Amino acid sequence: MVLARGAVRFVTGRFPMRYVLQLSGAIAVLAALLSATGCGESGSAGGPQVTAPTPAPTAVQPLPTQGLRTVTYGGVSVQVVIEQPAGPVRDVLLLFHGTVWFDDRIVPAAQQALDSFKRLLARNDFLLVSVAYPQQNREMGDGVREAEAALLWVTHEASRALGVPVGRIFLAGHSQGGYVVTRLNTMHPTAGVIASAPGPLDFEYRCLLEERGGAPASPECGVMVQRHGPPSANPRPYRDRSLLSFTSGFRADALFVQGLADTAIQMRSWPLFRQALDACTSCQRNSVFEMPGGAHEALFTSVEAREAFNRFLDQRRSGG
Repeated sequence: MVLARGAVRFVTGRFPMRYVLQLSGAIAVLAALLSATGCGESGSAGGPQVTAPTPAPTAVQPLPTQGLRTVTYGGVSVQVVIEQPAGPVRDVLLLFHGTVWFDDRIVPAAQQALDSFKRLLARNDFLLVSVAYPQQNREMGDGVREAEAALLWVTHEASRALGVPVGRIFLAGHSQGGYVVTRLNTMHPTAGVIASAPGPLDFEYRCLLEERGGAPASPECGVMVQRHGPPSANPRPYRDRSLLSFTSGFRADALFVQGLADTAIQMRSWPLFRQALDACTSCQRNSVFEMPGGAHEALFTSVEAREAFNRFLDQRRSGG
């Protein structure tokens, strides 16, 4: 770096010579420093070029995927609530909530189902996926379409999408969620299925009661009446959607939990359903846990039911 003579002449015209000499010395020192650090003009021969070391690249770890997301499989989309354990993931528990008449409430219902089943677990190594399957303005059981899409997404896509291993897949559901997992068990193999107070067991009987004024009107029966007529005149569509029509061909072992002090509608049909389960010759192993005095929520309020729930999971996780 060179100091122009014209610049010196300009300075000397205004300041005493001693200041000019001091300034010239400071500029010379600065020029030497710039040359030594390689900050001079491009291509200058000012000694070795010194550059800051390049930091080693840091691997970017994907954040755990938690909370609500929309998943799609086979062109069918559905919302799910996901919770990963703090430690390693071993298996997946795919969960299904009960009846929700309006679809603006299905996500909170899915979160509540996740929380309720999580409290039952004796081990904290499950990836929990709770499915917000739609119900509003649909015929009973139509939500199985989205439920199946969620199951197939977990089976084929979840490991890549979430960055966690997917081992065994278990299904669990309460009330209408129990209905859903029972129907899924006739469609796809899994590691095991748990149905808590599944229903409706006899949809024809339920809607006949409503038609005759013996039970409050429900959206589920109302949709069926609009599309198929009343059950007294056209019982077949109602019968076909009853869970009593899905008691064979189970692809995985199943545990059914039922409180024996459930509603009168549920308990009227439960012995028939239990008899069909016991008689099934095309099922895997069916087991039933009945809780005397237990209400509709017996799985979540009974210590014995919770133990049966965890015993079922542990036996199948260990290959039993």
